[in-house]
Amino acid sequence: MRSLSIASTGMLAQQLNVEVISNNIANMNTTAFKRQRAEFQDLLYQNQRRVGAASSDQNTVVPAGVQIGLGVKTTAVYRITEQGNLVTTGNTLDMAVQGKGYFQIDLPTGEIAYTRAGSFQLSDQGKIVTADGFTVKPGVTIPKDAIDVTINANGQVLVKQAGQTTISTVGQLELATFINDAGLQSIGDNNFLRTAASGDPTTGTAGKQGFGTLLQGFLETSNVNTVQEVTNLITAQRAYEMNSKVIAASDEMLGTLNNMR
Repeated sequence: MRSLSIASTGMLAQQLNVEVISNNIANMNTTAFKRQRAEFQDLLYQNQRRVGAASSDQNTVVPAGVQIGLGVKTTAVYRITEQGNLVTTGNTLDMAVQGKGYFQIDLPTGEIAYTRAGSFQLSDQGKIVTADGFTVKPGVTIPKDAIDVTINANGQVLVKQAGQTTISTVGQLELATFINDAGLQSIGDNNFLRTAASGDPTTGTAGKQGFGTLLQGFLETSNVNTVQEVTNLITAQRAYEMNSKVIAASDEMLGTLNNMR
């Protein structure tokens, strides 16, 4: 009885759907988190009567045929990269990207990670780093005697030093963009790595064509919509229950066959 295996694929699909939704809800307060959506496709079909096959020697063909579906499969967990809300923090080194672009992070492995989470800090050497101490490319260093730090919309880092009346530029932050943001590989800690699907990064100055601008003292919030996620959760739960009822009905039908005498 195919309905048992078909319904089981439906239950597994909805289980994964609930897992994706639960991850979205768990990260509703994660800085710059991008929600995900599970996508499904139908499985192969068994042809009991092939559509378009000859039905006689008079050149007549079968108009519809008989195809039995075998269930559902997961084809992708797609990342939705729409902009989250921007909230003010008042922290000098907090930065939000308004528009397209990722900050570039030097990892200890030698790889470059990409992130939208701009909650940065200073290292003991004055470099702008992430919460894990990884350097934000291209490695801007703030002088020890700096009394004020300004990061403008184009990513220029300006400082005012003690005893000086002029403001000097100490570095320039750059952003990276990808042709397919959804193709980036998430490695946790709000970081992504490039893949063959994302394509190679294009780097440039914030504010130029194709790049967003920077907002100092702001952070981008998660783009998770809690109302939508709860609605999706209820829908997935009901779909799971309906597939379980198909299994129960199939079991009753098999029980009826076993009790025939």
